[in-house]
Amino acid sequence: MARDKYGVEHDPDCYPGTSVLINHLNLRDDAALSEAEIVLTLAASETLEFQLPPYDFTYLKRLHHHLFKAIYPWAGKVRSTDISKGNTRFCTASRIEPEGERLFRQLAKQQWFANASRSQLISDVAEYFGELNMLHPFREGNGRTLRLLFEHLIINVGFEVDWTPIHQEEWIEANIAAVDCDYTKMAMIFDRCIGE
Repeated sequence: MARDKYGVEHDPDCYPGTSVLINHLNLRDDAALSEAEIVLTLAASETLEFQLPPYDFTYLKRLHHHLFKAIYPWAGKVRSTDISKGNTRFCTASRIEPEGERLFRQLAKQQWFANASRSQLISDVAEYFGELNMLHPFREGNGRTLRLLFEHLIINVGFEVDWTPIHQEEWIEANIAAVDCDYTKMAMIFDRCIGE
């Protein structure tokens, strides 16, 4: 059997013999499912109200559930399958919860960036985004969920955020660099996205 986009063979989250994730819409085509995800998560994000801290790992799971509940039966649940993308192996499934809790405890100690200057905020969010992305806690939809979380974090400390200046290739490059704890490219992206 061919491997799916996350390097998993015989994936229990996919329809048998395919790389298409089992979904409420019963779509069996990757392109159709991707298109449905875009439409439905955009609609879901527009109904989500901004919330003040505390932001914790449970909050991240709630965001994912809100975005993907119309699409996937496992929306908001931490993945149970180990996955990789290209040469990047994401966090082992058994370590996602403890590592996620640890990162959010660190965020809480920093009061969710409440006292950070803009330059410190850019540096901090670049690092935390990279770390949380390496968790890849969900089977699908990690990027969208993390961007929503970081919108809340950034807006909470009084800054605006606009993702439109990002090009997909540079976003992928920044996330790949963050695997090796090089957050320079990610910081450059956040510098363009975070307003005054």
